[in-house]
Amino acid sequence: MNLQPLFNAFVVFGIFVCILLTYYALVNLFKSFPKGKKARSVGQKDDVHEDEGHVDTYTGEPNIKLFWWVFLASDCMFFGSLITAYLIYKGQSLAPPYPMEVFDMQLTTISTFILLLSSFFMVLTLTGIQEGNLKKFRIWCFSTFLCGATFLYFQVYEFNHFIHEGLRLKTNLFGSTFYLLTGTHGVHVAIGVLWLLGMFIYSFWGGITKKRALEVEIAGLYWHFVDVVWIVIFSVIYLLEIPIGG
Repeated sequence: MNLQPLFNAFVVFGIFVCILLTYYALVNLFKSFPKGKKARSVGQKDDVHEDEGHVDTYTGEPNIKLFWWVFLASDCMFFGSLITAYLIYKGQSLAPPYPMEVFDMQLTTISTFILLLSSFFMVLTLTGIQEGNLKKFRIWCFSTFLCGATFLYFQVYEFNHFIHEGLRLKTNLFGSTFYLLTGTHGVHVAIGVLWLLGMFIYSFWGGITKKRALEVEIAGLYWHFVDVVWIVIFSVIYLLEIPIGG
């Protein structure tokens, strides 16, 4: 069964979605600049009162949050190009080892489950700080950090195993595209892990409070993005290598 047309359709659809996300984020970013206030006559009461933390913008969202949506949309296109390159050169390696000769599906499935579990912990982390419960925040923030660090450990172990099996960056097209794609994602996970550890430590110095929940929410957006990207990578690289019908 030739799945190449399905791959091509998937890539085109992904690029189209990334373009829409980027357009939507940019439009809302420009709309988010503070609105100008009309001059009021002398003695006129100002009925408008701003809640603590409220930003008076056209979208009602803080500029920094919309900026991160723009960044994540651009990162979507970056990962889309790497995934496209992997699919284009898929099955064109002239020298071994080939994917199913080195993959350990059980190990990768476990690490994937751990990373996805961290998304649930990240939700609890944000909930904790929004409630002003620092103890809850610290527990789930550190749990998310541990999940991310464990995923990185599995990835380093997997890379080391592949190298011992003879798969290096310059071995063949599979090695080049595989290491570039998964390595880039690994760097993103590492950044997220350091970010989580920083927030956890900073909370003991009084730097993380309920008033600064937006900063934790932005970290959550980044972490969920990293998890979603891995779902796509895991599906494209690992699941599509499993022979249909056994």
